Amino acid sequence: MLEQHLAVLPIILPLIAAPITLILGRSSLSWGFATFMSAWACLASWQLLMSTLSNGVLSYAVGGWPPPWGIELRVDSANAFVLLAVSAVSTLVLIYAKKSIHKEIESSKHVLYYTAHLLCLAGLSGILMTGDAFNLFVFLEISSLATYTLVSLASDRRCLTAAFRYLVMGTIGATFILIGVGMLYMKTGTLNMLDLANRIDIYDSSRTINTGLAFIMVGVSIKLALFPLHMWLPPAYTHAPSAVTAFLASTATKVAVYVMIRFIFTVFGAEHVFHEMGMDLILMALAIVAIFKCSYMATVQSNIKALLAYSSVAQIGYMILGVSLVSVGGLMSGLLHIFNHALMKGALFMAVGAVFYRLGSVDIKAFKGLGRKMPWTMAAFTIAGLSIIGVPLTVGFVSKWYLVGAALQQNHWLLAGLVLAGSLLAVVYIGRVLEAAYFQSAPKSDVEIKEVPLMMLIPMWLLVAANVYFGIDTSLTVEAADKAAQLLFAGSNGLEGTK
Repeated sequence: MLEQHLAVLPIILPLIAAPITLILGRSSLSWGFATFMSAWACLASWQLLMSTLSNGVLSYAVGGWPPPWGIELRVDSANAFVLLAVSAVSTLVLIYAKKSIHKEIESSKHVLYYTAHLLCLAGLSGILMTGDAFNLFVFLEISSLATYTLVSLASDRRCLTAAFRYLVMGTIGATFILIGVGMLYMKTGTLNMLDLANRIDIYDSSRTINTGLAFIMVGVSIKLALFPLHMWLPPAYTHAPSAVTAFLASTATKVAVYVMIRFIFTVFGAEHVFHEMGMDLILMALAIVAIFKCSYMATVQSNIKALLAYSSVAQIGYMILGVSLVSVGGLMSGLLHIFNHALMKGALFMAVGAVFYRLGSVDIKAFKGLGRKMPWTMAAFTIAGLSIIGVPLTVGFVSKWYLVGAALQQNHWLLAGLVLAGSLLAVVYIGRVLEAAYFQSAPKSDVEIKEVPLMMLIPMWLLVAANVYFGIDTSLTVEAADKAAQLLFAGSNGLEGTK
């Protein structure tokens, strides 16, 4: 009984805490309260993951109304796995943000930052846990509106243009999703995802259902920044405050990838989406282009936040590539990369934010000689960068190992080679930064450059430690991703997955 009520906590805690944070007013009080509530949400997420791995699916009927008539929160190993990554990164970013935002956000807006962060966390948690298609849209809009606010808070006025572009594209994506959900409701008369799946089975050749599928896939593709619908992402990540970028890069697009996975496997059924509609080939082609095109774009950037933003779009390509293989192994590698990429990109953006905190710039020229002047920050960037490349003993290697293995099991030798070739491009763009930091001399300056405060180093290094730990001990992450993939395939309409 207690475990069932535990299911609502990751949504309720930050949702209630957000207005209280605004009422508290003072920056230090708001920070402490927001961090405390995020940590509690993270603890609840951990308990939910352990419970789903041991006992299976948890269902929570909101207001006591049973599904499909009432709103259902449904927690399984798939969404609990992603939820843990989201809430853990949220807590670490809030600790990091106490010092970081003083340099990048006006003091009068600090409380607004913490409030919007909690609202975004509540929305992302709701997206992951809801079993209702319309409420997924509602939570998506809660998180999106909070995200637009977060991006616009930087002192750099270019953030307003980036936030506006994000708002326009995000609104288009949300509208497409809403139209798609409306078409499903018009045909089936239900919004509960499991009930939708059962009723869609009857209308699997319906033009209305297929049009709804197309709208939802395009809308979600915008939200997750799938190439070529990604152009809102680089400006948003580049001009947003560093703490905001670290949080969004680790969570928002990953949750959108999960939404695509959930609609494909739980609602429409992989048999229909991939075998009848042929979307596996479309997703595979877009994923491959994303990996190479956006990795190349990363290699030519001088702004390191823009470099990492294009890298994020390329890494999303790896996740979608795993899904497009239409196998348990491929889906597992995609889910695993969602979790692992949150650890990598969170650490990288925190390191870049630390450089901005001291130098006021994230241009590659600012990184010259920082290996000696900011050794802990650059060591964190180096290890997280090696993880992006996929060096053994890091989480990036684990993800790509399982992705290559899944491709080889289906005799996709060329695909496996392309995954490895994409990693070589990561060597180039990460190598450019490391070359500047360790092999080039710092420009002469009268200002002494020193390490950032411990309040910024500790959460950064906790993510770095997680990159290494889960790269060596993969028992928890691989077990969770494997169970999640098998669960999704088992729930898919009539499609048997192969490991």
